[in-house]
Amino acid sequence: MKRAASILLAALTLATCVAGTTAHADDPANWTKPIRPYRVVGNIYYVGSEGLSAWLISSSEGHVLLDSGPSAAGAKLIEANIQALGFKLSDVKILINTHAHYDHAGGLAQLKADTGAKVWASRPDEPALEKGQHFGDNDNGLTPFPAVKVDKAFGDGQKLKLGEITLIAHLTPGHTIGCTTWTTQVVDRDRPLNVTFNCSTSVAGNVLVGNKTYKTIVADYRATFAALKALPTDVMLPSHEEQGNLLAKRRKMLSGDVNAFVDPTELARYATTSEAAFDKALAEQQAARKP
Repeated sequence: MKRAASILLAALTLATCVAGTTAHADDPANWTKPIRPYRVVGNIYYVGSEGLSAWLISSSEGHVLLDSGPSAAGAKLIEANIQALGFKLSDVKILINTHAHYDHAGGLAQLKADTGAKVWASRPDEPALEKGQHFGDNDNGLTPFPAVKVDKAFGDGQKLKLGEITLIAHLTPGHTIGCTTWTTQVVDRDRPLNVTFNCSTSVAGNVLVGNKTYKTIVADYRATFAALKALPTDVMLPSHEEQGNLLAKRRKMLSGDVNAFVDPTELARYATTSEAAFDKALAEQQAARKP
């Protein structure tokens, strides 16, 4: 317990020292605010900051880490959380990513260096990760991040197996051209649960009308909304806290609600809400382009 407490204290100190050195000065404060890591369901643990998710999926043969925070500092926060749970960094064998935006990929290079893990990425997002900037016209600009070498690039349906872990990659493009939603199954309290780590579906500054570097963006968004609605999901674990009200669910869990993260209707509701926001943004961009 003393070791875990000291690691958490180090994470708090680190975040305080580096809050001004994150990838972008106008990042939300909760993206670098540490919180205590915790087990969600089965072998899945939350190891991110208050506002940006990072998920550790553990097995007897090593662990998979999903997403990295926005920078090297964000990676260090995640590493401290992993150690606070009693896991070794050297046992992290594979790093995976939801999408090649700096807030989810900016710490991958640091994590790879510190753990020795292999980086897996979708084939469409591989060039962005290796260049250190997302592709596709976006009103927010290039938003660069530290580049990272991808060890394995994959397509839709790729299975990742490590020990007892089996993760399946579902390409759900739009937010980025290689946005990847990951699914797995766990057993929690003797019940099987379908878990989905869904990639973001927000517009987030994407140019929807006349996007010269991502011409299929509108069709891709629409296909993604349909795919997410059809994906069997008991537990939705998104890449941003507010997308799944993770803090509120954690409070319910601490108060004794063992089903705090279980909601078989949540992903479909999230996709429907996201689609409505997308339609509104598309209509606004179309109207702005009219002479």
